[in-house]
Amino acid sequence: MTIDLNCDMGEAYGIYKCGDDAAIMPLISVANVACGFHASDPTVMRKTVRLAKENGVRVGAHPSYPDRDGFGRRRMEMEAEELTACIIYQVGALKGFLDAEGMALNHLKPHGALYGAAYRDEKTARAIARAAVTFGVPLMGMSGTGHEEWYVDEGAEVIWETYVDLDYDDAGEIIITRQHEPVTAEKATAQAVRSARDGQALTLGGKLIDVKCETICVHSDTPGAVEIARAVRDAIAEYS
Repeated sequence: MTIDLNCDMGEAYGIYKCGDDAAIMPLISVANVACGFHASDPTVMRKTVRLAKENGVRVGAHPSYPDRDGFGRRRMEMEAEELTACIIYQVGALKGFLDAEGMALNHLKPHGALYGAAYRDEKTARAIARAAVTFGVPLMGMSGTGHEEWYVDEGAEVIWETYVDLDYDDAGEIIITRQHEPVTAEKATAQAVRSARDGQALTLGGKLIDVKCETICVHSDTPGAVEIARAVRDAIAEYS
């Protein structure tokens, strides 16, 4: 099985910069591109899609709660229909830029608090899945969470994802914070190899948990992101 390296990209907007997309893009195989509700704008989306095309990187949509001030890392209460519409709106915008470049929409991956809410909230998970099914693309999600039950039950294909620059709690869920804390490349690569080779992840509490790993995520806004992405890419080369 080939394991991809994915990264959340295109999270600048206006005069504000976030991450070094130009340096990270050549190191990854899949980009999750922000769609304007937590970050990005039309110019950034188009630039990011073109950068991905230049580097042969597949592009998926990275929609969020409508929470630009909180960078999409705050939980919001939304009705299911409203949330599905919100996601379709964002993905549709990105798909327009992909169509303009002759590229296919590869997948859908919710951002931040929206991703985390679907661990345990059935209404949220099903609303996300319905948007993915609308576009006929798979979702990125985590095994051992509600993603595994509710995404699949709604008929969505799932690409199973693990993380190397965020911590897992002992329940097997990623700990989502407003700002990413520094992580060493050594710690990230150890977690990457553990996930790719052994199908396990080490929690913050020191527990080994079983995970399904088809793609590994690094974040462009983690301190030292370029070094981490390069180290993880090299560490999982035999699995890619």
